[in-house]
Amino acid sequence: MSAIAHHAATRRRSRFGSRLRISAGVVVCFIFLFPLIWMVLTSFKEQRDIFTMPPTLFFTPTLESYTTYLQRPDIWRRLVNTVIVAVGSGLVSIVAGAMAGYALARIRLRGAGMIGLLIVLSRGVPPIALAVPMFLVARKLGLTDQHITLILAYCTFLIPYVMWLMRGFFLSLPKELEESAMIDGCSRFGAFFKIIVPISLPGLLSTLIFSMILAWEELLFALVLTNRNASTIPVAIQGIAGDTINGANWAALTAVGTITVLPVVVFAMLVQKWLVQGMADGATKG
Repeated sequence: MSAIAHHAATRRRSRFGSRLRISAGVVVCFIFLFPLIWMVLTSFKEQRDIFTMPPTLFFTPTLESYTTYLQRPDIWRRLVNTVIVAVGSGLVSIVAGAMAGYALARIRLRGAGMIGLLIVLSRGVPPIALAVPMFLVARKLGLTDQHITLILAYCTFLIPYVMWLMRGFFLSLPKELEESAMIDGCSRFGAFFKIIVPISLPGLLSTLIFSMILAWEELLFALVLTNRNASTIPVAIQGIAGDTINGANWAALTAVGTITVLPVVVFAMLVQKWLVQGMADGATKG
């Protein structure tokens, strides 16, 4: 009986521990998601309901802010610009960063580790210190307010990010894979694209997704390097937020914020399979 009682007590402790972990996870998720939930709720409120004290969760929802701003062509143009820049900078960064990470992981160069460290340390440079020189160069070349300028600007902080992540991923792969392919007649580039890239596809896709999300939400470079033609949706939010100082519609600000966040949430849900697989592979192989 003592063994049965001990087993039952162990099961009860295990169930209690599982419930405690689940409860803690729910609380943490709620804390992180609460600002997002409050933003979405505020976007459906009227101006008078936003400043009600104490705040209330029960109100008559309205779509006035959405209908007002969705009818503005500049919002849709900026949303399209954001998609173009995020996808373009993500693709350029994943190609250049993956090749650079592979070179640092496989090719024996004197000081390769120092080169990689310096590239990563470049992430520590304040973005504003790069934005002004980039603007001056773009204006000199006549490339201000262009999609390609913003894509190249984003690549300056995305490529080091991609390179360092993929370098660790490539280091976890056995060298014999490329060596056997090169023995069969493949060049270094051939072995990389035919052998390493297919194996590393989950890691490449997850890194690409994170890079696109970082580019989607970037504000500083878009604010400095664009004016009207290539302006992105975060610039529109910044403009509305600036107007709120003079008593503008906070419901409109949260509505545009919700419109901005929604594509990222939908995109993450669609690619969550590859995202989770890439993160899991990176964790087990790293």
